[in-house]
Amino acid sequence: MSRAESCELTNIFLLRRGDEILMQNRAAKEWHGYALPGGHVEPGESIVDSAVRELFEESGLTAIEPRLCGIKQFPKDGGRYLVFLFTADKFEGELRSSEEGEMRWVKRSEIKNLKTVNDLEELLEVMESPGLSEFQYVLDGDGWNIVLK
Repeated sequence: MSRAESCELTNIFLLRRGDEILMQNRAAKEWHGYALPGGHVEPGESIVDSAVRELFEESGLTAIEPRLCGIKQFPKDGGRYLVFLFTADKFEGELRSSEEGEMRWVKRSEIKNLKTVNDLEELLEVMESPGLSEFQYVLDGDGWNIVLK
């Protein structure tokens, strides 16, 4: 019996500047609202390099000393969708937006006033809690449950 499964590889980046985090007001209709920047891992690309590249493409900023801080996953098309979660506090470059959406620094206290993607609160909890490293969507009947580990 094969243990192989199809898998889509992606990343999300939490870039911090003091009490602010870099957020993107996503232009995409299927996943609209303020979210963390990120994207897909290209074939043959390193996971870390993909996260740094996606952050740069969407924001003009290059992360220094990126750190893998967790993983998000959910079943998709008989396989699995994996999101590698990265964080950094150091960066270089000049902030800009892209066709993906407007980029801006958001104070922590402002996040509750923004229209964010549905799972941002739980995602940030995993990315910033030393005792957590996994965010998993588990299909339960017709809905999804979030499990943090």
